[in-house]
Amino acid sequence: MAFQQGLSGLDASASQLNTIGNNIANASTVGFKSSNTQFSDIIASAFNGAGSTSSGIGTQVSRISQSFTQGNIQSTGNSLDMAINGQGFFRMNNNGNITFTRNGQFQLDKNGYLVDAAGNQVTGYLAASNGTIVAATPTPIQIPTANLAPTPTNQATVGVNLDSSATVPSTTPFNPNDPTTFNNSTSVTVYDSLGNSHIASLYFALNATPTAPATASWNTYLTVDGTSVPAVVPPASPTPIGTLGFNASGTLVSPTTTPPGQIAVSLPLTNGATTPQAITMSFGNSTQYGSPFGVNQLVQNGYTSGQLSGFTTSATGIIQGNYSNGQSKNLGQIALANFADPQGLQSLGNNQWGESFSSGAALIGAPGSGNLGAIQSGAVEGSNVNLTSELVNMITAQRNYQANAQTIKTEDQITQTLINLR
Repeated sequence: MAFQQGLSGLDASASQLNTIGNNIANASTVGFKSSNTQFSDIIASAFNGAGSTSSGIGTQVSRISQSFTQGNIQSTGNSLDMAINGQGFFRMNNNGNITFTRNGQFQLDKNGYLVDAAGNQVTGYLAASNGTIVAATPTPIQIPTANLAPTPTNQATVGVNLDSSATVPSTTPFNPNDPTTFNNSTSVTVYDSLGNSHIASLYFALNATPTAPATASWNTYLTVDGTSVPAVVPPASPTPIGTLGFNASGTLVSPTTTPPGQIAVSLPLTNGATTPQAITMSFGNSTQYGSPFGVNQLVQNGYTSGQLSGFTTSATGIIQGNYSNGQSKNLGQIALANFADPQGLQSLGNNQWGESFSSGAALIGAPGSGNLGAIQSGAVEGSNVNLTSELVNMITAQRNYQANAQTIKTEDQITQTLINLR
């Protein structure tokens, strides 16, 4: 029996050495998970039953299990590289064949799909035209490279402080080219439906006769690219777009819109863009205090078209495109998968695993949800192989191999002694 026991020991030790060698060979493989060899003994229960005196007939490899412990996260500087900090796998698609990986070295192919080195497509949730993530069945993520369409300005918020000690302009009527006809001015860039920019200039002139309940009022004028709004036909004078009224506390009390301080204007455009362009100007944050004129807020919601200039990926896996016009937009979201028993996954090579009956069905969700880990952009997860441990294990496996070989050698000597009996 010692021949069989020793032979089983040699086979088991050889399998262990193969596993250790594979671990060492992949010590620098991104996303690699180390394996270890598990053994069990063999009992000859068929030989008149196995009793308490049975010595067994050797060992066998019962399982080669993988360790899915976290590897070190290493920064790469590539915005498309991703590491999973925690549990989960990237869900990949190769012509309908679904696999799973921890290797987050991704790139864009010629069609704009996010893929790995083998061409497997990363799957996730797509974004609607307004950037809202639609969490449906995961599909391959394709990054749109088209220009971001322009958005025309339809709202502008103007917050100014008008000096309560100002005097009525000495010259009338209002003329944007004559600073003696107004007290203060400011300007903001607005955009039309084609993404063209226009300079909208606002002028404030103290009114000599305020209307109750205001104790002071300011006529507000508007020009766009130097043209008065509303349009003026000479020799008529420009008319204000509205009047801002303030009470004795310097608080805006008119126009009495909801919310207060809103003035609607229409811009007549002649460059082929949508005309007239309606813009609501909100002066609700404006004040009249005893301090010099100042602009505290001046924002509008339009922008010109922009080219895609880069990406960022959040911890929740949302891929956000950054555009040359300073805007950003959600382009998609990475989906992660986890399993009831990751040890049951079938290893497919190329850092890919396949779902199996033992692993259970994939549990898919957004990064950071449930027990799924978070995404770290611009980094990858290194191999979890501990070289020191593997080298020590190799020495142990080598000794086991030598010891089993010695068992066979000893059995051979005993057998030879029996054969030589006369």
